[in-house]
Amino acid sequence: MNTNLRDEQVWLAVGSLMILAGVALAGGLFYTRAVMIPFVMAIFITTAVSPIVDRLVVRARFPGWLAISVALILVLAILLLLGAALALTVQTVLSTAEEYTKQVTDLTQRLFAELHTHGMKVDEQAVSDQIKSWLPGLITTAAGTVTSVVGDGVLISFFVIFLLAGRDSHQRQTGIYAEIEAAIREYIVTKTIISAVGGLLVGLILWLLGLRMAPLFGLLAFLLNYIPNVGPIVASLLPIPIAFAQFENPWMVIPVVALPGTVHMTIGNFVEPKLMGRGLELHPVAVLLALALLGLLWGVIGMVLAVPIAAMARIVLSRFTTTRALAELLAGELPGARPMVPML
Repeated sequence: MNTNLRDEQVWLAVGSLMILAGVALAGGLFYTRAVMIPFVMAIFITTAVSPIVDRLVVRARFPGWLAISVALILVLAILLLLGAALALTVQTVLSTAEEYTKQVTDLTQRLFAELHTHGMKVDEQAVSDQIKSWLPGLITTAAGTVTSVVGDGVLISFFVIFLLAGRDSHQRQTGIYAEIEAAIREYIVTKTIISAVGGLLVGLILWLLGLRMAPLFGLLAFLLNYIPNVGPIVASLLPIPIAFAQFENPWMVIPVVALPGTVHMTIGNFVEPKLMGRGLELHPVAVLLALALLGLLWGVIGMVLAVPIAAMARIVLSRFTTTRALAELLAGELPGARPMVPML
């Protein structure tokens, strides 16, 4: 009896310390997010491009500085391409903001007129002012995103340089580091390919439907697909205001939402699980909790990084006896659960 009581007290003390450590870690991540977000992104980028550096150094006999330069040029090209795409998005929104604001206002007035005929009263002026301020606010947010990407890109590049410079391409990684690196690299590469295909399909479908700004929504579908579960839903719903403003026939809104939604569902439920195999061994509830927590601490970028960070935590926790139960919980394995034996 005393032994059981002592074990319970030990587990209670360990659990309390882990909760306190988790709260302290969350506070530290929040207050250091200006540096930690670029650093964590640099770690993931380094993990993705390090095989290129290793191949150039070991097989092609490139000097280390030249191999790092090639990898850095590749990273900068991707960041510049993303920045250019976002800048083009802002320019597109600027060029069409006035037109779509007028169309949305006209649609709203027709809706108000219909509501008035049914005896419902709405403050038209307040809603109209809110609509007119919505697009400028969207433009400001998009412009801030472009500036943030460019600014963080410089810091990310410096981190990538030093991380690659400190890497020995002639050493073979083993143990927990190798497991984490392999899992994260597979996730990044597979997720990028799947997101690119999904974004192209969504943009093509919306373009065939005649929706203006279809490339913009294709780009957003590509970016939002990095946010599991939530991102594809948001990407499917984003074209609704533009579709209502552009098409006189409201039934056209249905294919604008349904067809991209079908693409996201097919990719998320069939293609992605096939390509990723067992994936990162995270339960869907653990993924949602990671999205909520990292989104609260680091915003949208935190939601993008939530899944690989949760996978890293699961791998680390699984290596220690005291925390192995938490790792199993993240993987969806409840304590004491056993597989059911089919009855004959």
